[in-house]
Amino acid sequence: MDNDVSAGSTTTIVGRLALGITLLALGLGYTDLIDGVTAADAVPLAHYVGGVALFVAGLFAFRDRDTVTGTSYAALGALWFTWAVSAGSPVSDNAAGLFLLLFALVALSLTAAGGDPLGRAAYGLLTVALVLLAVARFADSGAPARAGGWFAVAAGAVAWYAATAALAHWPTALPRRAAGRGVTATG
Repeated sequence: MDNDVSAGSTTTIVGRLALGITLLALGLGYTDLIDGVTAADAVPLAHYVGGVALFVAGLFAFRDRDTVTGTSYAALGALWFTWAVSAGSPVSDNAAGLFLLLFALVALSLTAAGGDPLGRAAYGLLTVALVLLAVARFADSGAPARAGGWFAVAAGAVAWYAATAALAHWPTALPRRAAGRGVTATG
């Protein structure tokens, strides 16, 4: 198999699709890009796709003895589910910010856990998005929330691309140059 194209496991593909569309919906809600669409509109998607489907994908990954993917999807699924069922509940901005910050720590752990570059990129962008959303809640400010929304959109796009690339056999890595075969100057 070509190292630049990965078929990916079915569980990984389904999980990345679920994560990708959930992050795209949430992020677009914070960016104010689409008139009348808010982060609250992502709650049903986060509940069922980000929460339930991602958690189930994590359980299937555990069954396949893939602990990194299983941990990633089960943890993110549980967090999305919790966010969705608690949406609309009266909580302080500090409590909401703390939840987002704790969610960011999980995403940071997933980034550090390794895996392929697209997975690490998606989790890294998710970490930044969640930190910015937490700061926005702590500071009661819209600017960090919009920036966090854009990072969530980027994370969702990377996760979506990773899943689609695995299905369509598109490249998932940048080509590498052989050592010593760089561009030389002629004079």
